[in-house]
Parts: sequence; structure tokens; C-alpha cells
Amino acid sequence: MQPYYEYRHLVGFEDTNLVGNVYYVNYLRWQGRCREMFLRDHAPDVLADVQGDLKLFTLKVDCEFFAEITAFDELSIRMRLDDLTQTQVAFSFDYVRVRQDGTEDLVARGQQRIACMRGPNNDTRPARVPEALRTALAPYAARHGGQLVDTTSGATT
Repeated sequence: MQPYYEYRHLVGFEDTNLVGNVYYVNYLRWQGRCREMFLRDHAPDVLADVQGDLKLFTLKVDCEFFAEITAFDELSIRMRLDDLTQTQVAFSFDYVRVRQDGTEDLVARGQQRIACMRGPNNDTRPARVPEALRTALAPYAARHGGQLVDTTSGATT
């Protein structure tokens, strides 16, 4: 098994500006799409919970660029778990261009932190990361000394 969750995307003209470069906002959209597809593929119970009162708020998102990409570049967006606390999850994303000859190059790297909240929109409160999500993310942890440490409890996964 790969140490990351992979979402594949073929860049289209709608992803680019007039000179053919990809809009910055699309990198952020692809992070969200990768996260959504991960939930669909590995944590469908969490998706059902989101239809209830669970909310996944994006607290922070960023992206650093190393090379330009253009229409019809094939991307592998690779998501890893970087940090897990009682109520928050941090992900890292590698944007890898996959060429037809099989070679790959890293074109960007991003991060994202989300918080779990529960309750009605006018009265949300922090909530524990669902156990189904913790379990689904465990194989994709960016390991530190072979284990991912829950920074709030000190427990290892």
C-alpha cells in the first residue's frame, strides 16, 4: 500500500488562465476534492455524519509552487496525515506531475488543517475527530520515528 492517498486529476482549460497557467485557487480546490474522495473511499460513515451535525471546518490552507503546470498535465495529488489532535487534523499534499513516460516531478506542496465541530450553525462547538476517520487516516500518517503522535494525548497510532 502507498504511504499516501492519491487523487488523480487531468488539468483542463477551465483550470488555467489566459496564458495557460493553472489558477492558484485550483490547487486549493484539489486539496478539498482529494479530502472528499478520501472520505468517500475510506470513511463513508464520516460522510453520513457530515449529513448530520458534524462539520469539518477548514482552518488553514496553503500551497507552495515549484514548477508551472498547464492544460492536459496529469497530476497525482497525494495526501498524507501530518498531525492529529483530539479535535483537529492536519494534512500535507504533494502535487506530482505524471508524464506519459512514467517519470514524475513534484510541482507543488500544500498543507491543510481542519477542525471537527458539532451542533447547529449558530451554536457549533469543538468535537472529537470521529473514530472512523482516525482509523481510516492511520495508514496515511507521515511517520515520525515510525509512529504518528497524537499531540494532545501523547498517544501513538
